[in-house]
Amino acid sequence: MVTLPLLWAVMSAFKTDKEIFSSPWSLPKSPDFGAWSRAWSQAHMSEYFLNSIVVVAGSLFGTMLLGAMAAYVLARFDFPGNRFVYYLFVGGMSFPVILALVPLFFVMKNMALLNTYHGLILVYIAYSLPFTVFFLTGFFRTLPTSVAEAALIDGASHTRTFFQVMLPMAKPGLISVGIFNFLGQWNQYLLPAVLNVGDDDKKLLPQGLVALAASQRYKGDWSGLFAGLVIAMLPVLAAYIVFQRQVQSGLTAGALK
Repeated sequence: MVTLPLLWAVMSAFKTDKEIFSSPWSLPKSPDFGAWSRAWSQAHMSEYFLNSIVVVAGSLFGTMLLGAMAAYVLARFDFPGNRFVYYLFVGGMSFPVILALVPLFFVMKNMALLNTYHGLILVYIAYSLPFTVFFLTGFFRTLPTSVAEAALIDGASHTRTFFQVMLPMAKPGLISVGIFNFLGQWNQYLLPAVLNVGDDDKKLLPQGLVALAASQRYKGDWSGLFAGLVIAMLPVLAAYIVFQRQVQSGLTAGALK
């Protein structure tokens, strides 16, 4: 059910518009790469693609670093307010980001962060942290405490123990939650549409796809539209294919005791 629509979109990207309507379910008679060049150059997909890579790479790094640090402290250290802070993060998962769009817009405007990469990166990190902390807190609790205690006895500081001992042990969980964050941030449309308003040079790939769909529909360039869709989904698909074992092991390891 999931694979067939993806394969159909890929096949349609190599067809001409006439073939898409005359024989939509058949393989292309001769692969046509013209739609790919039109989507990449004429629709400015190359600029949007690069913008998405810059924003998602920065936000993913910040999310994983801050989320892992917060989750490790909440999972390993008992201090007054530990559960309160943890449930604040859990409560953040239930807060729809659409309810905060208007105040968020004015906060970003007052801080001169509208239409900037770093402003969008900070917002992405903020809305991705609750799930990251929730997921990694449960994962860190499954890791053996004896290894961390041995590192501390050998003279390692808490910081060194975290970065050199515990963080490598949590690699399956980090990859799992990293894939989920990458998927959500790469496909995010609402936040960049609101916070990047008025600046076409800083639009991200989801915004470019909407603009491409609106323009190609009137031009009748359906093959170019399918090529743009495939370009947008290739990074996420490739990331999952490469890390699928780590994703599966991370999901199961966090649930076992």
